[in-house]
Amino acid sequence: MNKRVSSATLKQPGNLFPFVTPWDGAPSGAADFSHLLHKPAGSKGYIRVRSGHFYAGSQRIRFWGVNMVASACFQRRSNLDKIAERLARAGFNSVRFHHMDAPWSSPSLINYTSGNSRQLRAQSLDALDYFVAQLKNRGIYTNLNLLVHRQFKSSDGLPSAIDTLTDQKDHHVIGFFYEPLINLQKEFAQRLLTHRNPYTQLTYAEDPAVAFVEINNECGLIHGWMGGAVDRMPAVFQTDLRRQWNDWLRAKYPNTQAVRDAWGEQDVPLGSEILRNPNFTQGAQYWVTEQHDTAQVSSSVVTDAPSGYTRSMRLNITQAGRANWHVQFHQPNLRVRAGQLYTLSFYAKAEATRNISVTISQAHDPWQSLGFARSVSLTTQWQQFSYTFFLPQGDDNARLLFGEMGLQTGSVWIAGTTLKEGGRIQFIGEGESLEQGNIPILLRNATGGQSENQQKDWLRFLWDTENRYWQSMSDYLKRDLGVKALIIGTIVGCSTPNLMAGLDAVDTHAYWQHPEFPGSGWDPNNWFIRNLAMVNNRGGTIGGLAVKRVKGKPLTVTEYNHPAPNFYNAEGALMLAAYGGLQDWDGIYMFAYSHRGENEADLRRIPSFFDIDQHPTQWTTMFACAALFLRADVKPAKKRLTVPLSKEQEIDALRGSWAWRLVDGSDRGLRAEHALIHQVEIETTGSANRNAQLPQVNISGSRLEADTSELQWDWSIANKGVVLVKAPLSKAVIGFGGGRRFELNDGVVVEPGSSYQGWSVITLTVREGLLRTSGALKKTSILITATGFAQNTGWNLQNLGDNRITVGNQWGQAPSLVEGVPAEITLPLPANRTKVWALNETGKRQSALTVRANAQGNAIIDLHSQWQTLWYEVEYK
Repeated sequence: MNKRVSSATLKQPGNLFPFVTPWDGAPSGAADFSHLLHKPAGSKGYIRVRSGHFYAGSQRIRFWGVNMVASACFQRRSNLDKIAERLARAGFNSVRFHHMDAPWSSPSLINYTSGNSRQLRAQSLDALDYFVAQLKNRGIYTNLNLLVHRQFKSSDGLPSAIDTLTDQKDHHVIGFFYEPLINLQKEFAQRLLTHRNPYTQLTYAEDPAVAFVEINNECGLIHGWMGGAVDRMPAVFQTDLRRQWNDWLRAKYPNTQAVRDAWGEQDVPLGSEILRNPNFTQGAQYWVTEQHDTAQVSSSVVTDAPSGYTRSMRLNITQAGRANWHVQFHQPNLRVRAGQLYTLSFYAKAEATRNISVTISQAHDPWQSLGFARSVSLTTQWQQFSYTFFLPQGDDNARLLFGEMGLQTGSVWIAGTTLKEGGRIQFIGEGESLEQGNIPILLRNATGGQSENQQKDWLRFLWDTENRYWQSMSDYLKRDLGVKALIIGTIVGCSTPNLMAGLDAVDTHAYWQHPEFPGSGWDPNNWFIRNLAMVNNRGGTIGGLAVKRVKGKPLTVTEYNHPAPNFYNAEGALMLAAYGGLQDWDGIYMFAYSHRGENEADLRRIPSFFDIDQHPTQWTTMFACAALFLRADVKPAKKRLTVPLSKEQEIDALRGSWAWRLVDGSDRGLRAEHALIHQVEIETTGSANRNAQLPQVNISGSRLEADTSELQWDWSIANKGVVLVKAPLSKAVIGFGGGRRFELNDGVVVEPGSSYQGWSVITLTVREGLLRTSGALKKTSILITATGFAQNTGWNLQNLGDNRITVGNQWGQAPSLVEGVPAEITLPLPANRTKVWALNETGKRQSALTVRANAQGNAIIDLHSQWQTLWYEVEYK
């Protein structure tokens, strides 16, 4: 059992110094990358898609962007001027406006004080208008999100039942099929996009600086159903969905009997008992009781049992944990078969009314459900619970699991358990028929209680209904409102590749070690992140993103981060920019620049999990990332691996999926390591051979190199992973390189010194000129960054064990503190004509470094903590 221990158990570096990235500082000289942007945004015409990529006029364009979140979008003009200039100087050429509609945003774009969610707040709209204009002038394109966290209300003209749903995402799932809610979304789009910006004299619909309009953030009807949103819907909305479900069935089947025949109702004699010691007559043998974190539970066989039984298992939970799964009771080592009909029955009661869960899942990593899961409501009286169901997935080491008992103390009794093959299953009950239009919808909590054909029909219905929503919203935006921007639906992961391929571009999101909240969601006091370096993982987030790309469609990643307080988060953006270049993606957006309002702009410390605007190591690395990605410094991989994924293949894969990873190329054989070598993509058009096989690619071994030879991921030393970037204009050593020597082509050698845990991120970005060992050079300008560990002064860093850390709600004070990363760097430039300066926090020269010469007379630069900086300028004349 893990327990909280003091922060003293975490070894941290002692040679830290203050380093603050000023919120209002726009660096010049070597730290000014605004030359990467064409100005003003939109001057080359509307962004269009050709050959699967974005174009501005005749020129290919990529987007290196950042999210501006909630109240950060609506600041005073003096703030917005400075932020726009700072973003441009850092090389960002797009801003995604996100969570503008949130009721918790202060202010919000929606005027919730009006009593409904249909009115825009004039002051917020004016601030947005001004900000968009300032960004446009500096060459920064806009990405507008229409629906992110809007709270719909009965006062919007909806049934009163909408007010009973506390999760706004449940509202948004209803909005995929319920016409009044769809119309409210269209109304919001009309009011925002046809509004004329007084600072540009253009509507958002017609402004070529508005590159993208996103319909619905991280949401989908299939996603919502898998997440239980349909189960939670009030009856008025379930009734409307049932009407549409029966209409869909009528279009496919002539009568009720045809539905019965297709779905395959069964009555199969019960087989032998699968469980061992099902009635606890052998005590607790074969059963396992688990407690995690702070939870404490004891188990004992007692004589309190329902009629016909002599024994029950009592689970006495004396101390709650911080997550439901912290108390579990299960029997592992069960063999179950995919597609088999099973009947499960048991008795249960509790000391007080409560819910538990019963699941058939893997008894091994990754512990996934095999397709049967139910929530069970217990009272103080014995009740029998019986379920007959099909398992879509089998396993030779499965378990019957009673769970979700970790947050409530008290006793739970279980008795009379039995699990057998066979049973009677009927899908259309008495009084239900296609003719009456009352065949019930399928609830997620009843998953497994349907045949394969019934499940597929239901998923096809959800797919078709969701597709109708995406297409109708896109048509409304383009045809009725005249929107010239490209339309993005939502992310692949919350929707499917085939659904998103019907829009202009495909989008996805990822976070390495996202914060976890073992109690209630987003509790600022009860959370942790796993303090792991992605360089030690085979592919990390890269592979999971790459397998969502659709052939012939641009791919964007509009949310990405390695959240604080992860010690290694400076690696994230650079690795994504490098491998995004190898994959030839079209847009990457960091999440986020800021969530904060105008009065919290100048924190001078790491603000929170996601905000990078004053995170010293993350922000300093952004400049190198912008150049690497926007200039396409890393060449696209030479070879593409393409796998087919038809609609029907999606439907089949969805039967074993879950809400936040519906289906992608990994369901067709692509692996994370493939994306480290070649480009990978999905073919959704149906033109590819549905049974095509992937060519053999060697993805084993401890070192994988891209087929361009410009990227290498090395795990040859255990737990000391390193990624090397060896492109002509961008070079980097990322990871545990301390004490090692790395040749990065073109005569560049980097030897990282002794940093915290030997981990660092060192980049060399050529701003002007070339790196080469021969030929006449007029001038070369290089920005070097060297980042490692960072923290806030006095934050309450705690080790929870198992690589979990937290600061709770004690993020500390200003200033942020960093380590100075030592390194020796050899450049193919004559030492006698090369100058190097340490830069201050604003990117200005502060100290000149001595440049040594090697035997060939080439420059050797010694980076050291004595310079108390994260970046350096190199100039050759």
